[in-house]
Amino acid sequence: MKVLVVGSGGREHTLVWKLTQSPRVERIYCAPGNGGISKLAECVDIGANDMEGLVRFARESGIDLTVVGPEDPLVEGIVDRFEEAGLRVFGPKKNAAILEGSKQFTKDFLTRHGIATAAYESFTDPEAAIACIRRQGAPIVVKADGLAAGKGVIVAQQVDEAVAAVEQIMRAKRFGSAGDTVVVEACLVGEEASFMAFTDGKTVVPMLSSQDHKQVLDGDRGPNTGGMGAYTPAPVIQERTAEIMDAIMVPTVRGMAEEGRPFSGVLYAGLMITGDGISVLEYNVRFGDPEAQPILFRLKSDLIDIIEAILENRLHECRIEWTKGASACVVLASGGYPGSYETGKEITGLDAVPDSDDLYVFHAGTQKSGGRIVTGGGRVLGITARGTDLASTLGKTYDAVNRIHFEGKHYRTDIGQKGLQRD
Repeated sequence: MKVLVVGSGGREHTLVWKLTQSPRVERIYCAPGNGGISKLAECVDIGANDMEGLVRFARESGIDLTVVGPEDPLVEGIVDRFEEAGLRVFGPKKNAAILEGSKQFTKDFLTRHGIATAAYESFTDPEAAIACIRRQGAPIVVKADGLAAGKGVIVAQQVDEAVAAVEQIMRAKRFGSAGDTVVVEACLVGEEASFMAFTDGKTVVPMLSSQDHKQVLDGDRGPNTGGMGAYTPAPVIQERTAEIMDAIMVPTVRGMAEEGRPFSGVLYAGLMITGDGISVLEYNVRFGDPEAQPILFRLKSDLIDIIEAILENRLHECRIEWTKGASACVVLASGGYPGSYETGKEITGLDAVPDSDDLYVFHAGTQKSGGRIVTGGGRVLGITARGTDLASTLGKTYDAVNRIHFEGKHYRTDIGQKGLQRD
């Protein structure tokens, strides 16, 4: 089987790594890939959003299956385009990917189906949004409606901060057309966690519980990022899987089907666990990044078998197995991320962290340059390990973190600490 993975980040490196373990896969391509992916797959110079280029390549190369990593092409309808061309592709169609593509749609959907979420209002007029903020007071949350690479959510502790967020999103167009509409919602207080599941539109099978670390600085301070690290299992929701499935995941899949938007692929719910229960903060329509790294690191089953069961609407027949223990991922980022940062910094020490069954360096923003690996993005590497328990796993992860260097290297030192405190 020839497989094409679309994307260039740490999630895509993890997908390629996992797919190489399938005896059914003979060759993997990745478009466009990165410096680390090139060791496992043939990278092709086609952008993740170049649908026609990707379709043409898949046809000409005899690709049997395409796995789409990032959200942008999914929201833009890459699955529909591939299916129209008679090509097998894994991910939700455009009308289902709107769960991530529009926060306003998602909030309205949650309300229609009685799924717990924070109170909110949506606005296309910045003055009306600002009036709402002044009326409600702070803390308050301001969200750009569309895709913003994980950076379009501002949790404002002061009214002036929330007003400034509206100005940046709606008037300064910091996120382009994604900010034509904003959602202003109540600020829930609690602990965040990530919950992903496989679904073929009818059957829903949960993955391992996990917890992401969105803010750039220790102690959940600073601006939101695409994610600075993750670990599994997450004790805060570990024993509440049945509750989350019954109250959130299954009703979401059922509700999408009822509305003529059948959802097939990976459904990710960003959750807030409060004293009053569990509420949905957002949905993603693909593997989380960096949650994919520790979760797929513990997947024993052949990912190809799972994907085919989903594509053939027989997920109920698929038995999914996981390794015991824990796993964690710590992201090494460029200095200045998620703001402006420089690229082209040489990465050293990779040879000091040899790949093994329980430790792997997944590349996110890297490039090859004259035989060297250099930085090429905001999130550069995802150091991922697994072990018998969370404490030993984190020790192994941070030991590897300290062996790798590049100018401006930044990382959080507290990944997984909430889990340790609950153990």
